[in-house]
This record gives sequence, structure tokens and C-alpha cells, in this order.
Amino acid sequence: MYKANKEKVFAVAPMMDWTDRHCRYFHRLMTKRALLYTEMVVADAVLHGNRDYLLGYNVEEHPVALQLGGSEPDKLAKAAAIAVTYGYDEINLNVGCPSDRVQSGTFGACLMREPELVGQCVSAMKEVVDIPVTVKCRIGVDEQNTQEALDSLANQVWSRGADALWVHARKAWLEGLSPKENRDIPPLDYDIVQRMKGLFSNLHISVNGGITSLEQAQGFLDAGLDGVMIGRSAYHAPCDILCTADRVIFGKGTDTTAENVVRAMVPYIDAHIDQGGRLNQITRHMMGLFTGRPGARIWRRMLSEQAHLPGAGSALVLEALETVEAHAIPTPVVM
Repeated sequence: MYKANKEKVFAVAPMMDWTDRHCRYFHRLMTKRALLYTEMVVADAVLHGNRDYLLGYNVEEHPVALQLGGSEPDKLAKAAAIAVTYGYDEINLNVGCPSDRVQSGTFGACLMREPELVGQCVSAMKEVVDIPVTVKCRIGVDEQNTQEALDSLANQVWSRGADALWVHARKAWLEGLSPKENRDIPPLDYDIVQRMKGLFSNLHISVNGGITSLEQAQGFLDAGLDGVMIGRSAYHAPCDILCTADRVIFGKGTDTTAENVVRAMVPYIDAHIDQGGRLNQITRHMMGLFTGRPGARIWRRMLSEQAHLPGAGSALVLEALETVEAHAIPTPVVM
């Protein structure tokens, strides 16, 4: 998967509270080829928590990568080794999350200040797994010089055998900005990622941050980057990004439609509810499926107001779909 200047990689970003197993299954129905990521899972949780809950997923999600959070090489290595037994296709180390919880644990974006430690973490994981180990980082934190910070991190992870570097092309301001503000306020600097690809032309370097369309993604690939990762746009308007991604990005496969995705979700929804789950645990990820289309508002309203109610199931989703289809603009008949 990670061969510089060879097969390109298109991915949906790991997003806390969003890219859980239900979200990933839903996304997989729209694209067979995009790489999907879990939410960040802390290494300590893997070692001491409910592993099936934390690491379990549906086999249809492949290719799927586990993002780990942590800063202790031995714990990350143990967690990565456990993850391999679950069949993940990649282990990714989080060196970009700016949340308070991550800062208190001295990992995530804080690790931009400790490139040698990041290298040690990569090395420890590479020693115990036979799948790709990658790093997702920012271009720096707070007052760091971005070129120096990114170069230092890159040199460490490459020297320790990392298979790819995913670069979120924004600084993280750990002092003064909230995690939400860190997703929008620091300016994007795509040029620094392009520059890094020039320095490490034989290594896999991919870009993330502020990418909102497949056309924009294709532009980065055409410019020589090895991969593109889309986050919020793929979540809030998934059909716009994922239903045509296989054809547009990979030149393979056929487009799907939002309507077909809804119908394909029905068996999954039924199985989840039969196992004691709730409908809104799944439908919260489906709210944006019809974004920009007639009927999108009533789709969101029906799911948000009724999916949490006792007894709600796939029948509600199909009823909401019928309402959307009733709002569809008829195709003009050519006489």
C-alpha cells in the first residue's frame, strides 16, 4: 500500500467521536478502495481495557487502519502487537491531536516537540508488527519554526522505518486555541508538505487538512504527493466525497448513490438492533448523506427526532428515504 510514487492512497481521516465502527461500515458502502481509520485509541486502553469493544470492527471495513495514541515505546509496541491479532491493515501513531486530554497524557501534537521520542515509538512498533507503521502529524506547535519542526520529525521517523507520513498542513496551537479552533484558525501551509516531498522524493508523504473535494484531492496527487486524507467534508457530505471516489481517484469501480447506500445499510442496522444496539448509534453518522439535495432537511429531522426512540429501527430509515425520494426533482422528459 505504501510505495512512494506508486499507487496513490486516498483516506478518510481518523476523527474522535466520529469514525467509529458504524461510521466506517457506512463509508465502506460508498467506496471500496479508500483507506478508513479508527478514532484514536490510547495504548493504555488497549492494554487494560475491553479490547473487543475498542478494537473490534466489521470485516467489510478493510482496508482499515488503527490510530494509536501514546508516547511510551514499550506500551505502543504491545498495543500494536495486539492490534495485529485483530487483523488491522496499518498502525498509525497520532502526533497531531491538540485536545486537552491528549496534552495531559503528553502525546498527540505535544510529540512534535519530541521528534526523537516519536522515532523511538515508531522503531518499537516496527520491531513487533509486520504491517505498515505510519505517523500522522502537524507541521509544528505553538512557536516552533515549521520547517525545522517538520524536518526534524520526518528525519526521525524515516530513520526508524516509518512506512508513511501523513501531514496535517496546519500548526497546532496548544496554548490559546481550543481543539475545535485548531481545526480552522491556524493557516494551512500546503507548500511545506510539497517541499517535504521534494526533500524525501523516495518516501511516502501524504497531505491532510482543509481538503473539501475530490478535485482538490486529485490536484495534490497530480502535484506528486503520494496520498490525500479528507476529514470533515467526508463526514458531513459523504456522498459528495465517497460515492465517486473509486472512479475519480483510482479510475476503478463504479459510482454508487445515496439511495442505494441507505438500502444497503438496512441489514447492518437490523443486526445491530437485534444485538441490543440503538438506531441512533448508526444514524448519527448518516445525517449528511443527502446534503445539498431536496429533502435533506426532512431526512435529518426525521432521524434526529425519532432514531433515539424505543423501538426505532430500519423501517424509520426507509420511511425517511421515501420522503427524500418524494422530494426529488423529476428528470425532464425530452420530446
